[in-house]
Amino acid sequence: MKILVTGAAGFIASHVADAYAALGHDVIVLDDLSRGSRNNVPSSRRFYQVDIQDRPAIDKLFAKEKPDVVNHHAAQMDVRRGVREPIFDAQVNILGSLNLIEASVANGVKRFIYAATAGAGYGEPKEMPVPENYPINPITPYGVSKHTVEHYLFTFHDLYGLKYVALRYGNVYGPRQSSQGEAGVFAIFSEQMLAGIEPVIYGDGSKIRDYVYVSDVAAANVAALDRGTCEIFNISSGVPTTDLDVFTEVRKNLNKDQIGCKYVPKRPGEIDRICLDVSKAKNLLQWRAQVSLQEGARLTTAYFQREASQSKVSAVPANS
Repeated sequence: MKILVTGAAGFIASHVADAYAALGHDVIVLDDLSRGSRNNVPSSRRFYQVDIQDRPAIDKLFAKEKPDVVNHHAAQMDVRRGVREPIFDAQVNILGSLNLIEASVANGVKRFIYAATAGAGYGEPKEMPVPENYPINPITPYGVSKHTVEHYLFTFHDLYGLKYVALRYGNVYGPRQSSQGEAGVFAIFSEQMLAGIEPVIYGDGSKIRDYVYVSDVAAANVAALDRGTCEIFNISSGVPTTDLDVFTEVRKNLNKDQIGCKYVPKRPGEIDRICLDVSKAKNLLQWRAQVSLQEGARLTTAYFQREASQSKVSAVPANS
């Protein structure tokens, strides 16, 4: 199949694109490079540097490539920026997504796979684990905009027959993760410890998240190619993990026992605890997370160690 993956110069979608290509699919990449890296896109892969807000460019791309499947990960993903600039957040995440959805209908796309969000959508849950039918009460503009697209997909299926799958991610981590986003705690802790910097923990370290390794997320996107039609799925491990748990795993794998952490007040708008019910994905997608937090932490910290070593080598003058 010919699959268009948006945002595939970024962390998660680049792994999804690689998984599709490994299965022999013809993968096309769309990314505006505002957050992603061209290095995450193999030179052999067709790449379009396009902003999803640019409707003429989107229409031109769809008319030329005629993808069978659209996998949509491109987004304004900075929760804090969404709070500061809710109009910009909506323009990218809602209107930009609508550009892709309308272009998909107009060009006969057979399936639309959407990267949604769990924690930012559900808000502060009163019960755990949280199932897909739990009330949606986002407490940030980002959560509102990401969830709104799910409603449009339902509507466009009803109006035009567009088949879709929405995947609500937990906290994704792994190689290529950026330390520039507030959700990239594995990347942040790894880079700080490797630089000898004491990491910051917001709150007392007891905040609970549900982490999922990026290869497992890529596998869920593969499963969504032919399963789970017109359904919404939580995609995560279903294992509650504290900030202090993550700090401890990263420090252990980097052999940085001498480094402590600094506790500062929790940031406004952050939820205290969330863990997801992933039974629906197990039953209908026939998917479940395979990588434990311990193994994922080992693989992730090893990646950041290699990156740090390569940076040091490249920083050494050639005549030294």
